[in-house]
Amino acid sequence: MKSRKPMPGDAAPEAGSAVPPAQADAPVRTVRKPSAAAARRAERAAMHAQTTEAVAPTHDPRAAKASYSPEPVMTTITPAAATLRKDPSRADNWKRLPVEQLTDADILAMPDEEYMNDVQLAYFRHKLLTLKRDILNNAGETTEHLREDTVVVPDPADRATIEEEHALELRTRDRERKLLKKIEQALARIDSGEYGYCEETGEPIGVGRLLARPTASLSIEAQQRRELKQKLFGD
Repeated sequence: MKSRKPMPGDAAPEAGSAVPPAQADAPVRTVRKPSAAAARRAERAAMHAQTTEAVAPTHDPRAAKASYSPEPVMTTITPAAATLRKDPSRADNWKRLPVEQLTDADILAMPDEEYMNDVQLAYFRHKLLTLKRDILNNAGETTEHLREDTVVVPDPADRATIEEEHALELRTRDRERKLLKKIEQALARIDSGEYGYCEETGEPIGVGRLLARPTASLSIEAQQRRELKQKLFGD
């Protein structure tokens, strides 16, 4: 290949320098610097990878899941009253003692064929009236107590204590009010001759149950059936 002859306008090359051979134009490569946001994301990812520890599973994921078996729901039924023993030595006390002097043991010792005779009805009437009188006396004391505590107490703690006592007393009186209604119903059954017999079955409720709960209108079996029905159906 022949070299180009120098032209009159060309500058003379410096001494000791070589003229590089002609090269083809190389393609220009553009290198982009990562943005600041991308750099921060990469830095956070690296830090997270260094500080995050692998957590070992506490169970084998391939293991079968345990089936759920709910515990059986236990139904609570009111237990029957404890069987009371009759005292034969008291069997005839009802014949010679006035009703006011008779005790529960005397009534329990009476023969079965005397169930709900005039003496027993009079005894339970006296028992119900005494219970009614006690409830009314308690209600009167509650009213007087609430009237005395109407004075404003400046201390918030004392005022809160008094209000809590009043609420508890009122709840107690409310329960007694409901019991008072049952007493009135029991007295009405004595007057009609239905006292001592189950409202549902007509069977004798029993002296032992009536001594423990003079307002009872159902036998133990009928009461248990009613409670079970209420638990099952919400009636």
